[in-house]
Amino acid sequence: MNPSTRIGLLGLALALSACSVLESDKIDYKSASKGATLEVPPDLTQLSRDTRYSVPGGTVSAAAYEAGAAQQSRSSASSAAPKAIGDVRIERDGNQRWLVVGRSADQLWEPVRDFWLDNGFIYTLENRDLGLLETDWAENRAKLPQDIIRSTIGKVFDSLYSTGERDRFRTRIERRADGGTEIYVSHRGMVEVYTNTQKDQTVWQPRAADPELETEFLRRLMVKLGVSEEQSRAAAAAPLPAAPAASIGQVDGVPVVQIAEPFDRAWRRVGVALDRTGFTVEDRDRSQGVYFVRYVEPNADRKQQGFFGKLFSRSPDAAPPLKYRIVVRSEGASSTVSVLNAAGAPESSATAERIVRVIADDLK
Repeated sequence: MNPSTRIGLLGLALALSACSVLESDKIDYKSASKGATLEVPPDLTQLSRDTRYSVPGGTVSAAAYEAGAAQQSRSSASSAAPKAIGDVRIERDGNQRWLVVGRSADQLWEPVRDFWLDNGFIYTLENRDLGLLETDWAENRAKLPQDIIRSTIGKVFDSLYSTGERDRFRTRIERRADGGTEIYVSHRGMVEVYTNTQKDQTVWQPRAADPELETEFLRRLMVKLGVSEEQSRAAAAAPLPAAPAASIGQVDGVPVVQIAEPFDRAWRRVGVALDRTGFTVEDRDRSQGVYFVRYVEPNADRKQQGFFGKLFSRSPDAAPPLKYRIVVRSEGASSTVSVLNAAGAPESSATAERIVRVIADDLK
């Protein structure tokens, strides 16, 4: 079935029903595929897919979270939300939030891994040594209109209904020097758009990362780790402090990202930026300030595929991945981020400029 027919049927269902309601207050994820991945711009590849786990999805209401956030915003400025509950606390910097937990990474791996399975996702990446978990592309089915037509024929022809959006989440678990652990959750989103006026062809394009979704799943993870619903809502609803903007410059002819922040904060922000923009992080060395990544060059001549081909397969003529090192160097309260090639030499190519710009755009 071509995209126009599928979208047209959905439009017909909406038109025929006067009681259609978009349930935006719920999150009900369902994996978009059991066996392949969505290959889309910015043409950044992922590690080899080793194992997959199929679990039934479930509808989880986020209305209570939103109500808690609204109530928190109405409270007086003097009544700050608690940031730490037990051995779990939430930290903030700019548009980023992450958890700090007073337990070892080994203790947290299984609970965190089970968390995403419980929320209806399957994995395309599990690397315990690196502390990385990445879900497959999934659709938030709760965004679909819940009308009488879908409640009848939709049960039989569920594939006719699509939100035209897909989400993927990466969880990064980092060890701390004090024996505790930092947990980061990053979101990547895609949206299906028409490529012509006839509306018979579509393509998947990136949409902006959603910090609110990241925060909601961090809040739920707090509950998984023993924090109560009420405490997690209050902690997650606290306002974010502003973070310094990043700019692009050059050092010795090499493109760099310049950040007015010390190493710890710059390292953290760059790590989240790499997660959000889909780089494959093969390794990292915080003591040297290095992320080892893989990058796939965009291929402007890539042939158009059918809907399911674009959604669930890799392009046969995609360029092979190249390895780079993303280096964070700091002096006092300022840091620079540069790109080295696989051998560790400074990279000044157009690819390095493209990588620097991708990172800087996310840090802005």
